[in-house]
Amino acid sequence: MKKQSQSRSPLNGKPFKEVPDPEVRPKATRRRFSAAEKVRILEEADACREAGEIGALLRREGIYSSLLARWRRQRAQGTLEALGAQKRGPKVQADARDVELAHLRRENERLQVRLTQAETIIDFQKKLSLLLGITGEPATEMAGQP
Repeated sequence: MKKQSQSRSPLNGKPFKEVPDPEVRPKATRRRFSAAEKVRILEEADACREAGEIGALLRREGIYSSLLARWRRQRAQGTLEALGAQKRGPKVQADARDVELAHLRRENERLQVRLTQAETIIDFQKKLSLLLGITGEPATEMAGQP
């Protein structure tokens, strides 16, 4: 029986290289670690005593040392729930009333600024009219009409 050989290049006799798969691969998703996984990795890291053991652990788990340091800080700050998977992005308002209250406070601040500006303009107009000798009489009386 004759072995079937790979097809070879007619120019140099070397085998053709394998053609890469043209299919688009799905986008990689961000890894998420549960609180139990984080605690397990932290315990393994704490048990490392020899030089290079932590590096081997990080390579085996596929994580960076900065992530391990962040988990250690979170563990030192509080409970294990803080180590659970956390959503990224802006925090969602808990209550619609809180959203409305924040909106009303911003609007109140904006209106306070406008009120201050209007009062300043009115004061300036009063002082200017006193300097120019203009009285607050209606225009019809000033023209001499009864």
